[in-house]
Amino acid sequence: MEVTGGSFFLSYDGISTNGASKSFSATVSDVSLDRYEVTVARFRAFVAAAVEGWHPAAGSGKHTELTQGGLNQGQEPGWDAAWNSELTSSAPDWTTNLSCDPTYATWSSAPGDNDDHPINCADWYEAYAFCIWDGGFLPSEAEWNYAAAAGEEQRLYPWSLPYPPGSETLGCPQATYATNWPSGACNAVGTSRVGSESPLGDGKWGHSDLAGNVFEWALDWYATYPSTCNDCANLTPAQYRVIRGGSFDGAPACLLNSLRETSTPDGRSSGIGFRCARPTKS
Repeated sequence: MEVTGGSFFLSYDGISTNGASKSFSATVSDVSLDRYEVTVARFRAFVAAAVEGWHPAAGSGKHTELTQGGLNQGQEPGWDAAWNSELTSSAPDWTTNLSCDPTYATWSSAPGDNDDHPINCADWYEAYAFCIWDGGFLPSEAEWNYAAAAGEEQRLYPWSLPYPPGSETLGCPQATYATNWPSGACNAVGTSRVGSESPLGDGKWGHSDLAGNVFEWALDWYATYPSTCNDCANLTPAQYRVIRGGSFDGAPACLLNSLRETSTPDGRSSGIGFRCARPTKS
């Protein structure tokens, strides 16, 4: 689904305590963002390619289509060949890695009931590599946040009406999350089928599950935002990568468009998945 670019404030919603600051202005160019989180079935095809020895080409995965020269005006390095070692060519190792949670991991090596659920337990390297293999790239935090917040509308949740009327509506018809895990969860057995809360939980441009189901990897390393940001991402190596959007076992606060969380890039969790971005069609 194509997202029309513009300007907004990063991690701002005008309502919540952590989203009350207009300190970080950002401009984002037009970009296409996948409507759904990457599913188990889609990821299984990628794993088969990786087992056969596929690796991303060095430098691939850049945001080359952005109208202002790419993230950080062309300084985005893309895939580092040193990361090839993060992609195993062993099918049993893939299954071990993607089974990080014996109860809530969605992976299966053969088609099954979870095929249309989001893949989880994939680390940042695997998410980035999948998006390259699938003809896209991993969205920057600014791109992801802009789409979820409906740009200058600065929505509290992806489905919220512009502030103030209706902005605080939140319930299981909109997202898979937990008020009190697991007894108070929308889905106590784990993730939901991608798009299962559509259209009530969709964002402005038609994206599903931008809040809830699984957190989503962003391209960026975690750091304090710059005061002004133009098609940018934090590419300076640090300890953590950014994740966004909340999860099936996460509290309501995790679903706020103003909230950012982190994980080490090699971290695996049943609460983390991803979606890809792509060049625009125009």
